[in-house]
Amino acid sequence: MESDGDRCSSGGSCNPDVVCEKHLFKSKLSESLVQLACSHHHCAFPLNRNELCIWNTATAQPLCLSGHLYSISAVSFGSTINPLLVCSASRERVVVWNLDECTQEVQEGLTPRGIVIGTLLGMVLHVRFSPDDQQVAVCAGNQIYILSAKNEAMLGELDGHLAPVTAAEFCTWEKNMLISVSEDRTFKVWDYSTSQLIYQSGVLTAFPLLSLLIDEENKQIIAGCAEGQLWIFSLISDHDYRCVAHINLKKKQEKFCNKVWKSGKEIGEGQNTSKLCKTNNMRPEGLVETSLPILLIEHCDYLVCFHNEENIYSTLNTSYFWIGSSTGLLILNLANFELEAFLSYKDYSDLTIRFAGSCALTRKAVNGKVLCLITSMFEDMIAVLEVNLAALVRTQQSDFLLHGNENSLSVIARCSLLTNSPLCKALKKNMKKPSSKTLRMKNTVKDQPLVFHNKIKSSGYTAAPRMTMFSPKNNLKKNEVSKWKTSCKCKKKEYPLESYPPIKYEKEISVTCKPTPICCIQYSGDGEMLACGLADKTVLVFNSKLTDTYNVFSGHDGAVNSVGWSHDKKWLVSASEDRTLRVWSVCNNEPARILGKEKFHKTVRFAQFYFIDAFILLCCGAEFHLLSFHLDTTKDDLKRYKQKSVCKLVQKFPMASTMEITSLSAVNDFYSYIVLTAGSNRALEVFDLNAGCSTAVIPEVHTRSVHQICQNKGSSFSTQQPEAYNLFMTTAAGDGIKLWDLRTLRCERRFEGHSSRCYPCGIAVSPCGRFIASGSDDKCAYIYEMRSSTFSHKLGGHTESVINVTFSPSSPQLTTATLDGKLQLFLP
Repeated sequence: MESDGDRCSSGGSCNPDVVCEKHLFKSKLSESLVQLACSHHHCAFPLNRNELCIWNTATAQPLCLSGHLYSISAVSFGSTINPLLVCSASRERVVVWNLDECTQEVQEGLTPRGIVIGTLLGMVLHVRFSPDDQQVAVCAGNQIYILSAKNEAMLGELDGHLAPVTAAEFCTWEKNMLISVSEDRTFKVWDYSTSQLIYQSGVLTAFPLLSLLIDEENKQIIAGCAEGQLWIFSLISDHDYRCVAHINLKKKQEKFCNKVWKSGKEIGEGQNTSKLCKTNNMRPEGLVETSLPILLIEHCDYLVCFHNEENIYSTLNTSYFWIGSSTGLLILNLANFELEAFLSYKDYSDLTIRFAGSCALTRKAVNGKVLCLITSMFEDMIAVLEVNLAALVRTQQSDFLLHGNENSLSVIARCSLLTNSPLCKALKKNMKKPSSKTLRMKNTVKDQPLVFHNKIKSSGYTAAPRMTMFSPKNNLKKNEVSKWKTSCKCKKKEYPLESYPPIKYEKEISVTCKPTPICCIQYSGDGEMLACGLADKTVLVFNSKLTDTYNVFSGHDGAVNSVGWSHDKKWLVSASEDRTLRVWSVCNNEPARILGKEKFHKTVRFAQFYFIDAFILLCCGAEFHLLSFHLDTTKDDLKRYKQKSVCKLVQKFPMASTMEITSLSAVNDFYSYIVLTAGSNRALEVFDLNAGCSTAVIPEVHTRSVHQICQNKGSSFSTQQPEAYNLFMTTAAGDGIKLWDLRTLRCERRFEGHSSRCYPCGIAVSPCGRFIASGSDDKCAYIYEMRSSTFSHKLGGHTESVINVTFSPSSPQLTTATLDGKLQLFLP
């Protein structure tokens, strides 16, 4: 045994405060492929083949325990601290040691003795104590033996794997449940009290499963294989052990290193990241690409990186995990499935071990530091490392995430309009006073009335000629409108924030007589009407219960790409493949304003009202337009075919480095300067229209182009925390849904489970901000809870792919639209 004292790594270009080598042990034989253990202040590992060494970090003294004849292959600490138990296993026996008693016996000059709880079980790869330390699960060969931790008694034998069992974990919330993984590439769920198999998975991969962890907070299991793949499965009772996520850590590591290197290069501080990038991403010719075996999965006390709670921007509960591999340590965010930090052993020249054969970590950080125990893959050495978690994250994350940013973006407008803002200039022009010439003309007419100021019945010569002859007067439509307006005023109620999600099927209708894709749907702000844009060039308006068609708007010469309601519910804007934009009066069948093909060189993908109906936003090609408008449906008697409505271009905003804007989103229900755009280059760009420029770009938002951005806008019937409005979602074909925070420009959570590989399926967020709905091409709609990455409900019964979904702003109501032209209504 040899000690080199405290070794602080300062080699290369890495921060010396990140990791230091506390102690180095040299063994007579290699201990590379064994199960190691770390507890609060203790590390346990085999030494010199058959000795168990307990290293106390507080006293810096080792405690050597002898009792095995053959090589120790697995070590594990108990779940409780007082007393602290440790179990060691070899081919011929399994021994449980009480560390307090062993320490006392050594001080008295006696030889410590453990309790032999099992003999001649075979080659043991893994041992684990139960949560109450009453049982020990021993993985030997293809079997799992349940032994008593108090005496030599076998309580059960679990037989079913076809290859050696590599790991097993007890479930803390389900009594008598044990989960195991094996080299046969499957995991199994057992009732160890009756030795019954509850569930058996299929073959997950072509490589052996090596590691396993149960996430108690989210009720999930995480399994890792020898080729850098992670699988996450749900253990919630009604989820049927479904897969939540499949993560390729090798790709995540490469992506993270590239991001860290680029960020360091941009700020001119690449000293902490340049070597990280070179060692992982620039592979010289002739070198073989190494695998990334997942040796360990352990909980990470990540919140120690943030000293003040006010600086933690994530509004959601997030779990973090250590991933131990042969080349280093990684920190995985279980909400968004992204890496938060990466520590490579060979980047630190003062670390003796560069490639690890086994690894163990403490779950809780002490003074911001965690203990890491590794064995060398090729040499007879064991090292005790001390990792400064906060320093590791600080070298690879921006100061913005660690200390906050007073100038962070906000959806809610926090300052007044700037004098040079495009919004301010356009509003001033709209509010311009009429000229004196116009006033004089009006005064002249007003000051010279006809027939001595007496009101007489008109002769009818100035009235417009009647175009339709012999048509009876019919005021039913006007009465319906007036009744609807009256009902809107009377039915002002609050949205139930604690209601159940709308999952109960209520009604289905076909919007047309033949199957027609419904390209877009949107509720009006009061939730009384639903607008649908169809592929047959029409826009339909239904009442909220889908019992009646309120109006039909026809005139487009192509599929309708988007529909949008005005804030006052009087107008509807639609964009079409025919390169036109039309603004409709809800009470009239004729458009109030048409912007024709001469205005746009490409298809108008999206259009909406903006800034509480002061502007219209639309995207065309690689730029979006800000339009000011004035709508007037009255007609002049002499110029009855001339439109009085006016739309003027205020400014065009190009999106950088893209061929086409694929999605656009902005808030119209309250004053906001922020406009979000996504392009064909897979990037997302944030524009501040008060400043009149782009303020941030997020590259590679998804693996494919984003086809929808959905903001958490709430509604006039519900109130959320101001910070909640900074959350928005993006979705792309085949890449799930991502939840972003505008303040950090980070993906906070990822939602997977639905299928959207064939068609771009829409998403929507409920007015209460608790649920996310998504379409799917498996003829179902899915509902996610905001705090969970897997879906909570699956809504079937559709006859075709669900390509659009929308929540009612006034009540818990979900409407889905399918590829064959059907609308379905769901209630709680």
